[in-house]
Amino acid sequence: MTDAGREIAVQSRSVGDVAIIYASDYLNKLSGERIERECRRQLESGCRTLIINFRDTELVNSIGVSILVGVIDAAEQSTARLIFSDVNNHTANLFEMLGLTRHVSLATNEDEALSLAAQI
Repeated sequence: MTDAGREIAVQSRSVGDVAIIYASDYLNKLSGERIERECRRQLESGCRTLIINFRDTELVNSIGVSILVGVIDAAEQSTARLIFSDVNNHTANLFEMLGLTRHVSLATNEDEALSLAAQI
């Protein structure tokens, strides 16, 4: 959880009531928990749409997937929309096979995700 004794922050930014959270290169227990904490923090502060950007993500392990299920649940409880952007083909196929795409929208890139968010 720490890198040389300090917490590694999850990169995120807000565009109105949309929060964009940037996933790391490997979505495992540690990075997944950081993403989940940031998503919950954004939801608690009134975010209506979460975009998780997977542009740097090469691999998602089973614990990473289970943490994403927790994020999906938190978004649904907050009646917020969840969009995954910049998902590579391998990860998109994994999300499809596991049924995550029934609960989230997939966007080709961040601009498309922001456009989807604006359609609500």
